[in-house]
Amino acid sequence: MKIGVVTFPGSLDDCDAIRAVRLMGADPVALWHADDDLKGVDAVILPGGFSYGDYLRSGAIARFSPVMDQVITAAGKGMPVLGICNGFQILCEARLLPGALIRNVGRLFTAIDTRLRVESTSTAWTSAYETGAEITIALKNGEGNYQADAATVERLEGDGRVVFRYLDNPNGSVSDIAGITNERGNVVGLMPHPEHNVDDAITANLDGRGFFQSVIATLTA
Repeated sequence: MKIGVVTFPGSLDDCDAIRAVRLMGADPVALWHADDDLKGVDAVILPGGFSYGDYLRSGAIARFSPVMDQVITAAGKGMPVLGICNGFQILCEARLLPGALIRNVGRLFTAIDTRLRVESTSTAWTSAYETGAEITIALKNGEGNYQADAATVERLEGDGRVVFRYLDNPNGSVSDIAGITNERGNVVGLMPHPEHNVDDAITANLDGRGFFQSVIATLTA
């Protein structure tokens, strides 16, 4: 399986995502923001960082990178796409996912291990988990406060599209939402960083492996 990882100007977790893909048994493919094709990949990860320095608004400029036209088209055809942290912000700016990410409550940058509850296992990126499972994933952001209007939140809840929920909400996200999916279940965005919880050489917590196991299982089914 080939999983592309996009690097935008300002990305800082692209190498971590590439390493995680490789460790989990897939073939990582480096994609550049100016690429006009996806190089035959089977899935795409938009990694964390500060694309374009978060100038204007997080993800607002990256959304218009040439590679995003390809990502949007591929996602519409069912390709699995995962947006992590800044990648989640980009997915929202690209309207692949609803809502927006704003400054954390207290306006402070947060870097902690955060506890999540798995709310949905019916996506391309979560099928390896059990519904209701509690996992711990690294979190680091200053604009991780997920917000959407009441009708959108009600629709997400009613359609089972809330994928992860904070057990100790660190940033003020509405309804403790940590991650969501699109209607089809192939696009997932979340603020925590699963790529930091896969390598047993650097951490005893391997709760992030399920993301990569899930998408590989989806693509090989």
